[in-house]
Amino acid sequence: MNDNIAGMDQYSTALERQKEYFRSGRTLPYDERKRNLLKLKTALKSHENEIIGALNADLGKSAFEAYTTEIGIVYEEINYLVKNLRRLMAKRREPSPITVFKATSYTISEPMGNTLILSPWNYPLQLTMVPLAGAIAGGNTAIVKPSRYSAATSALMKRIIGETFDPEYITAFEGGHETNTALLELKYDFVFFTGSPNVGRIVAEKCGSKLTPCTLELGGKSPVIIDGTVDMKLTSRRLAWGKLLNAGQTCVAPDYVLVKEGYQDRLIEELGKRFREMFGNDPMSSSEFPKIVNEKHFSRVNGLIAGSAVAIGGKSDSSTMKIEPTVLYPVKETDPVMQEEIFGPVLPIITYRTLDEAIDFIRMREKPLALYIFSKDKASIERVHSLVSFGGGCVNDTVIHLTNPRLPFGGVGNSGMGSYHGDESFRTFTHRKSVMKETILFDLPIRFAPFKDKIKLVRLLMK
Repeated sequence: MNDNIAGMDQYSTALERQKEYFRSGRTLPYDERKRNLLKLKTALKSHENEIIGALNADLGKSAFEAYTTEIGIVYEEINYLVKNLRRLMAKRREPSPITVFKATSYTISEPMGNTLILSPWNYPLQLTMVPLAGAIAGGNTAIVKPSRYSAATSALMKRIIGETFDPEYITAFEGGHETNTALLELKYDFVFFTGSPNVGRIVAEKCGSKLTPCTLELGGKSPVIIDGTVDMKLTSRRLAWGKLLNAGQTCVAPDYVLVKEGYQDRLIEELGKRFREMFGNDPMSSSEFPKIVNEKHFSRVNGLIAGSAVAIGGKSDSSTMKIEPTVLYPVKETDPVMQEEIFGPVLPIITYRTLDEAIDFIRMREKPLALYIFSKDKASIERVHSLVSFGGGCVNDTVIHLTNPRLPFGGVGNSGMGSYHGDESFRTFTHRKSVMKETILFDLPIRFAPFKDKIKLVRLLMK
């Protein structure tokens, strides 16, 4: 038996066992869901130091960044779901129309069923465990497949899941493209994917062929608009922070800046100061500045720098896989750096003359996952928000919108479909089925034949 067939047998057997487990009803009770959410948090806490070490090995993350952008966010998500689980699971009463007088209408949130979670390498813990928490809260089983690029964290997560849950309930598989392909050949009730738009298209096609619902958390080129009303020191600090998180390997990282013409030199000057404040005169030697995940992406990001004019930074070190915080200016629309999501510590700057010119620049491109505007002008902010389609964003800051579990997180169009976090995590992993309970005390004869002139009454009721 060849490896591919052996692998398919392994995956299909795992799914069949999870289907049987789900049919048993063991995932459904409130107490069971709550208990398993708390089990997940306890397991993560007991392996916290190992997680920090694995994230450092994979991406060079400091303990502070590992906790604040990965571990802590997972804890917050679990805490929120535990606190709100009873409310989220509750039957929801809805009003009934007068045409069904005395009927009772309500919705019941039922689990999607057997789910597959495919997660990426850039925030390997957060982007695996947050959707998994949603799957548990929703009452589902889950097969988890983390990325092979984050090898240390992926192996640790597989071990944690294996130690914490029965494989018939939740299990994890490691591997690369072949594993993803094999897993997607199977029929699930729901697939949750986080990754690039290119791979997202493949996932959507596989799911579409089986009529399997899916959520796609993708990415794209998230723009920043900076006008002439801002405090440039504050703006540059928040922009630099958002751009350099995880060395720019963040799906909602500021990808490029549209700055009001005449303010670009001040912005570049202030960004240089902020880079030095955060990581010193030699950022590549700082233990707090992360690295690029692998040689493939290191070479790709360096190639984007090579095609443009460098205003700040531009250096890299292949021995440490680090690239300096880099600002590119001037940048043309046709430059390589403007043709794809950067996913590195490189920030192109383009100037605009009028706000509508900046808006048109963004609208001519794919809908971004995030949009950030720095301005004190309420009219400008409202104009951007009313005219530009994007997944989510911030005013006068970057990235922090995804830390609020009450805000749904997700893309639109090329940047994704569906959302999660907090209530949306529960809704994503459940289906709201509608029920109407009719009274048995009497019937309204109007709906039954013969109709004769009943249409007159219907027109009075349904107008």
